Amino acid sequence: MINMKTGRIIKNVSNQYTIDTGTETIVALPRGNMRKGHIPVVGDLVEFESFGKTNRIHRILPRKNRLLRPAVANVDQALIVTSLYDPDFSDHLLNRLIFLVCLEDVEPVLCITKCDLSKNKEYEKKLAPYEKAGYTIVYSYPGSNDDALKKLLAGKISVLCGQSGAGKSSLLNRLDPHFQLQTQAISKALGRGKHTTRHCALYPIANGWVVDTPGFSSLDLQLINTDDLDKKIKDFVPYIGHCRFKDCKHLKEPDCAVKLAVETGEINPTIYEDYRQIKEELWKIR
Repeated sequence: MINMKTGRIIKNVSNQYTIDTGTETIVALPRGNMRKGHIPVVGDLVEFESFGKTNRIHRILPRKNRLLRPAVANVDQALIVTSLYDPDFSDHLLNRLIFLVCLEDVEPVLCITKCDLSKNKEYEKKLAPYEKAGYTIVYSYPGSNDDALKKLLAGKISVLCGQSGAGKSSLLNRLDPHFQLQTQAISKALGRGKHTTRHCALYPIANGWVVDTPGFSSLDLQLINTDDLDKKIKDFVPYIGHCRFKDCKHLKEPDCAVKLAVETGEINPTIYEDYRQIKEELWKIR
């Protein structure tokens, strides 16, 4: 009788998968036929068998989601790290990242950095529409109390995304000073610079797992099916199903509940504008 064990893949280097079982960490290889089809990725829960010092992955357990870039499965949430200054806050970039996250059935969490540089808290006005729509917002900066963020990370798999320079690495290093040492160790094993992001790994931070990667580094929505985007945007959800037409796209149709909510200030106008632009851009291409 085969004695199968279960664990989560936390790292993949050269087709060698590091698996965390909760009590130990082992390195395993996939079965030969897995390399041609259903390939394991970081975040997968897998069944594996041990033969002495050799471990072989036999089966990937059902996934709740699977991201292409980064190649990671079973993601619970995405921390969209957004800087208020240097680089300056961009609601359009934030909105598009929110769309990408939601389309992959991953919960967006807005992590605002460098708010300590603001003297009169004018950023609160910019973020008020997101808070009203139900997005979770946390703040982090040098010297900040990150207890709220740590609670959000606990027990979950999280990916980080956001523009370069927003402070993703600094954020992780504040949460866990050992993070940089861990990433450097893997980069050294790969023979790459310490700032490399060409591999994907899970790191234990704040009693959860965090993916060391730029996350959704591309804003190209052409490869993603956006047909149900309206149903996945938190701002739109209360109004879906209340339009005159069941298949309303919320663009030029009359008696549209979403457009009416935008006009009355119930929906963030920048969210709607970016939604409209994306839909029109894709229609021209397709």
